[in-house]
Amino acid sequence: MKTALYPGTFDPVHNGHIDIARRSADIFDRVIVAIYDLPQKNLLFSTAERAVMLKAVLADVPNIEVAHYGGLTVDFCRERGASTIVRGLRVISDFEREYQMALTTRELAPELDMVCLMTSLQYAFLSSTIVKEIAYAGGSVSQFVPALVAEALRAKIGSRKE
Repeated sequence: MKTALYPGTFDPVHNGHIDIARRSADIFDRVIVAIYDLPQKNLLFSTAERAVMLKAVLADVPNIEVAHYGGLTVDFCRERGASTIVRGLRVISDFEREYQMALTTRELAPELDMVCLMTSLQYAFLSSTIVKEIAYAGGSVSQFVPALVAEALRAKIGSRKE
């Protein structure tokens, strides 16, 4: 069985993330959508909140599981039996970072491969940062995220403004 790990912060999960996860599930026998616990980012949602949202929006894909981890991604791959890391590419600048990460991964774990999927055109501009900025400014994010994520953003940001 070929297992892939799709790591990220998913803060929040958006339609571009979902697109990559679903397409990965068509390629691999098992896909672990892995939420990174300790990124060098300011997070809006806790790991538990991000996991709930991801599990809900991917519940209809039987070969996807959602997990979380801290530490090195390569160590989590080994722990979970993943032989491939999946990443999404939106723009050319993503390629430079992912290329550097792929080379580093091969140095740390030569048994792992990295596969980059080009995002679908309608999501090429989309990032979690953009989604949060729109939400903080009071705009609608309903075309960028599933309804339950839009509601979670309204609740979280509304509580921070109060």
